[in-house]
Amino acid sequence: MPLQKAVVQVPASTSNLGPGYDCLGLALQIYNRVTVNREKGEGAEMVHPAHPMVEEATDAYFKRARGGAFAYSWSIEGDVPMSRGLGSSVTLRLGILTGLNALNGSPLDQQALFEICAELEGHPDNAGPATFGGFVVADEKFDYYRFDVEPELQFVLLIPDYEVLTDEARKLMPKVITHKDAVTNTGNACKITAAIATKQYHQLRGNFDDYLHQPYREHLVPGLREIIDSGKAVGAVGGFLSGSGSTVACLTVRGDGEKIGQAMRLAHPSVRDAEVRVVSADNDGARVLYTE
Repeated sequence: MPLQKAVVQVPASTSNLGPGYDCLGLALQIYNRVTVNREKGEGAEMVHPAHPMVEEATDAYFKRARGGAFAYSWSIEGDVPMSRGLGSSVTLRLGILTGLNALNGSPLDQQALFEICAELEGHPDNAGPATFGGFVVADEKFDYYRFDVEPELQFVLLIPDYEVLTDEARKLMPKVITHKDAVTNTGNACKITAAIATKQYHQLRGNFDDYLHQPYREHLVPGLREIIDSGKAVGAVGGFLSGSGSTVACLTVRGDGEKIGQAMRLAHPSVRDAEVRVVSADNDGARVLYTE
C-alpha cells in the first residue's frame, strides 16, 4: 500500500549576504513544516487547497518524475514569516516537492528537487541552502558548493512587521552598474565565501558592502543603513538586507546577539516594534520528519 502522509521540515534561508546577489545563501534554524496527504482520485490538478505556488510545484514535480500523479491535500505551519526575505516561498515549494517525492517512492534525488525549486523561484540562492543546509554557493546552471557552518557564527535577525514582495523589489535593479562597483562586489562576495568555507568567521568583517541591489532597495526598509551600523557598533562583524527584505541581518561570533539585536531595534523609529531573533545555521536542509 502506498504511503498516505508525509511531513517535511524546511529551514528558512537568508540570501545574497550583501554582495552575493542571487548566488550566496545560508540555511537558518527557523522552520516551516509542510504536510502532504494523499487523497482519493487521480491527476495532479486535484490539489487542495488551491494555491498558485503549490500548483506550479505539483506540475513541475510530476513532469520531472514522469507520471504517477495523484490527488492530495496539504498544509503548512511553522515560524518562517512570509515575505520578509527569509525564503518563505521556498519552504512551501520545497516542502511540497519533497512531500510528493516521499509519497511517490522517492524517484527524484536532492539535486533534482533543488533544480525544480530553483527553476520555480527563478534563482538558486534560497533553494540551495533550504535543500542541502549550510552555506551554499550556486549558479543559474544549478552547480553548487556547500559548506557546514559552525554554531559560533550567529545571525541576529531584525524582522519588521511589514512585507517586501520579492517580485516588486527585483524591478528596482539597475540594468547597468560601473566596472568599479562590479569589481568591489565580486571581491567582497569571494571573501565572504572564503571566510565561511574555511570557518574563519572573523575574516567576514568589512566585506558586506554591496552595489548591486541594496542601494536600490534601501528605501523599502527605512533606516537600513542605521540598523546595520548600529549592530556593527556594538560588535557585529557585518550586516546586510536578507534577500529583498524586510529582514535585516547582522552577524556575530562573540555570543552577543541579544545586545546587537537591541541596538538594531533602537536604530530607527520604524523598527522599534520589530521582532529580533538570534539563530545559528541549519546544516541539515529539508528533510522528511515522518511518513505513514
